[in-house]
Order: sequence, then structure tokens, then C-alpha cells
Amino acid sequence: MSETAKTGTGPSRQSGRFVRFGSAVGLANLGDGIAVVAWAWTASLLTRDPLWIALLPAAFRVPWVLFALPSGIMADRADRKRLIVLCDVIRACAYAVAGLLILMSLPLSDPSQNGVENMSLYAALLCLGFAIGCAEVARDNAAQAMLPAIVPPEGLERANGILGSIETVGNEMAGPAVGAFLIAFFLPSPFLVIALALSGAALLTASLSGSFKAAARQERAKSWRVELAEGLRFVIGHPMLRVLVLVTGFWNLFAEMAIIALVLHVQENLNSGATSYGLILAVGAVGGVVGGMVVTPLLKVFSKGTLAKWMNLAAAPLFLLIALAPGPILVAGAMFFFYLTGIVWDTVSVSYRQRVVPDGIRGRVNSVYRLFAWGMMPLGLVASGAIVNLTTDMLGRPTALTTPFFIAAAGVFIVACLSWRPLSRGFQ
Repeated sequence: MSETAKTGTGPSRQSGRFVRFGSAVGLANLGDGIAVVAWAWTASLLTRDPLWIALLPAAFRVPWVLFALPSGIMADRADRKRLIVLCDVIRACAYAVAGLLILMSLPLSDPSQNGVENMSLYAALLCLGFAIGCAEVARDNAAQAMLPAIVPPEGLERANGILGSIETVGNEMAGPAVGAFLIAFFLPSPFLVIALALSGAALLTASLSGSFKAAARQERAKSWRVELAEGLRFVIGHPMLRVLVLVTGFWNLFAEMAIIALVLHVQENLNSGATSYGLILAVGAVGGVVGGMVVTPLLKVFSKGTLAKWMNLAAAPLFLLIALAPGPILVAGAMFFFYLTGIVWDTVSVSYRQRVVPDGIRGRVNSVYRLFAWGMMPLGLVASGAIVNLTTDMLGRPTALTTPFFIAAAGVFIVACLSWRPLSRGFQ
């Protein structure tokens, strides 16, 4: 029996639940968007070393390597709604603690060029970031597995497009802009506002009616090793899912390499501050919103395979433009199209996965997928900082700060070329 039938949902009830689910997603991603600016900018106030700056956001991504597979088992064993609420509460508490720790450390000393000025604060933020990342892994996995219980299969592209736009508004447009304002106003304030946003998201999710346990859970009484093996076998045995896992993983690696490099590139090469940085991300978010809006019309004109191929390739020239742009306006324009193409790609690939994976193993398949797709992100973050440090003496600081963009452009181009034919065939 499907989850929709099990909970007795009709069209109007589905619509109401999707509105609340989407609102919770919006609040959670508003907090995530504020965090994009808050964490990176706070790190730059503690150190000017690119590697140390990259390590702080990397703490959020490491859990995708360590905790991705267990989170999939949790999503298939637990009530997914309750799991999401618990994770949002944990994240809210962690952000509140981070804000209080920063408040207690004010005023901050001038940042060190090679090390970290306030190591105790930095270490505490690393630990909190790791805890937040663990909760985010479980939350996002459960939320993605839960969506097909709220909307019918034929509505997944539309629903994912809407959620993609909502996520982008919060995560990349409103969030960074609000974060930049809050940092300029009072450094601890963005962390406290994030805690409030996540608390609101938890309340909205808790208000959803019905049970959201995985279908056929009553038929399963297996060890975690057996359940995990089922998810692994499904991904390994599905040719198209294997392609999507590899493409998304390497694309994420190169994208994170470029995004973290943007912080110091904006500060030092473009001589811009937190407000410009936040606005650049906000313009990119507008592109993501547009991408979520146009994906359904585009699918009426182009095949899924055609869209997937070109959206995957588009990042390469955009990374080059960011590196070579003389000012923040062109960088913002490149970010607009970067997020637009990224949302279209993500909507097509995620909807495909949600449709072909049975509900009973959807959480575990998602976790296997994300283990590689998201687990590559911390590697990209650390690699970006290491590349800048290694090339500074040879190329000079300004050129070294743009090197990650050139490497990311080359990497994305290679991934796009290698996946061109498999994507054409797989979506047929």
C-alpha cells in the first residue's frame, strides 16, 4: 500500500500539506542561506588563510561522508516527519549556542594571516558545524524520501521545481542578503536568527497530519547491514543511477571548490565587502528561482536528456567568467546562470530518482546516492584552500585566488563530455 493511500490523502489535503511542507522548507533554507554568509565571513574574521577558512564550511560537509548511509536506514525505519522535526530542533539549538559563543568572544582580534587568532572559538564552531551537518544529512534525506507521499508521481517535477525555487530563494537569495545585513549589524545576530527560523520550520513540519513511515516497513525486520546492502545493490544495479551519482558527485566537488574561493576573491581581488558578497549570492539565487519556474516549460520543448547534458556543461564557462570578471556585476551575472542551470539539472535528476526508486528503500538509495554526491563537497572545499596556498608563491596572491575557478571549469567540462552519451540514453 502506498503512503498516500495509507494516510487517506485526497487532492485538497495533499495541496494543503504541500503548502506547509514547502513553507517549512522555505524557513529552513532561509536559515541555511543566512549561514552561507555567516560561517564563511566569520571564518575570514578569525583567519586569512584560505585553507583554514575552507575547513569551517567543510565541517558541515564531512557528515555526508560519515553519516550518509546510516541516515538512509533511519529514514526508512523512522517516521520521516518526526525525524525532520528532531533534526531541525537540534540544528536550532546548535546555532543558538554558536551565536552565544561568538557574543562572548567579542571584540575579535585582527585575523591571523597564516593561523587562527582565536583557536578556542574556531574549534567550538568546527564542532557545532559538524553537529549541524549530521542533523542536516538526516533531515534532507528524510525530506526527499517523504515528498512522494505528499504529491502524486506525475507531479514530482512540478513539486521539485517549486521546492527548488523556494530553497533557492531562502538559501541563495533572501538568506545571504539578510545574512550580510545581520553581520554588518551585529556579528552574533545571524546565528540567533537562524535558530528562530529552524524552530519555525520544526513547528510547521510537526503540524503535518498523517504517518510518514516507509511503505512495507511492517514486512521488514532485518539487520542494518542487510537493509544497507539492499540500497547499495539497487544503485549499483541501475545504470542510470550510477551515472547520476558520478556526475553529481564530481560536479559538486568542482562547484564547492569555486564557491568557497569566491569569498576571498570578492574581498581581495574585487575589493568588495560583505554586502556585495551577499548580493552576488542573492543575484545567483534569482537565477535559481527562475530555473525552478522554467523547468516544466523547458521539458515541454526539450527532452530530459538534452536538458541534463547542457545544464551540466554550462558551469564550465561560467566559472571562467567569474575568474576573469573585472567587477562584481559580471560575477553576479555568472552566478545567476550558474544557479539557474543547477536547479534545472537538480530537478530533472532528483525527480527521475524519486520516480524509479521504490518507497520502501528510497531513504537508503538516497543515502547511497548522497554519500558520493554530497561527500565530494568537503574534498572540493579543502582542495580549493590547498590550491590557493600551493600556488601563491608561484603565481602571486591575486592569481592564486582565481586558480580554483580555472580548475573547476576544466573539471566540469571533462565530466560533461564523459557523461554526454550516457545522459542521452538514460533518460529515454
